[in-house]
Amino acid sequence: MLQRSAGMPLTILSPAFDDHAPIPALHTCDGEDAAPPLGWSAPPPHTTTFALIVDDPDAPDPAAPKRTYVHWVVYDIPAAVRELEEGAGGAALPDGAREGRNDGGSTGYTGPCPPVGRHRYFFKLYALDTALGDLGTPTKADLERAMEGHVLERAQIVGTYERGGRTKEGRR
Repeated sequence: MLQRSAGMPLTILSPAFDDHAPIPALHTCDGEDAAPPLGWSAPPPHTTTFALIVDDPDAPDPAAPKRTYVHWVVYDIPAAVRELEEGAGGAALPDGAREGRNDGGSTGYTGPCPPVGRHRYFFKLYALDTALGDLGTPTKADLERAMEGHVLERAQIVGTYERGGRTKEGRR
């Protein structure tokens, strides 16, 4: 999707939304809850895999946040991969990629569903110098511990979402 040139930092983007702009409802609980498409620049030298964490630091209320809600944990994305297609997750992930547990208690992507206010959703991509292997179904914290000492570079894009009406139980 993007090409790396000398000195260019790792960059992540989505054709579905711009940085700090609204995430389309299709990618939320108000739509199909499909993961948005994501793409990134060529990795830094010695990248073996990528990891992706999507979280919301504004839960449950951006005016009084109490926790960071994790929406997606993906790791061991092969270094040759430069994008995740819309709806990626489970069998639709690239060969070798693995998913961890989100704060909904399941694996896979769970889209924005804020109970109140406009929340920010951080899509954080990490270039790693190793494959992490089978970690089971790691939480964000488990993955961050496994990545310690292996992060070569990090990039992020932030989407926002605010919904009208009622929220689905237990989602942020």
